[in-house]
Amino acid sequence: MIVADILAALQSKEMRFTHLLYKSNLSHARLKEYLDELLTKQMVAEVDTKDGKRYQLTDEGAKFYTEYRRVNEFVKTFGL
Repeated sequence: MIVADILAALQSKEMRFTHLLYKSNLSHARLKEYLDELLTKQMVAEVDTKDGKRYQLTDEGAKFYTEYRRVNEFVKTFGL
């Protein structure tokens, strides 16, 4: 799941758009679409730093990612 991959990348640290672009292996336009959706749903926050904009995982995003992993493990356990 692409959203889970983006959230996983942001789990360890905040990132610039370019670094997230490399990690997610998406086109610029596609990543922008996903980030806009994640920002709207408050799973990711945009932070202005002296070095420019960075993106970070919010508590809501971390909760979603934890539950996603839990459900995914459950599905794998039963071979679904």
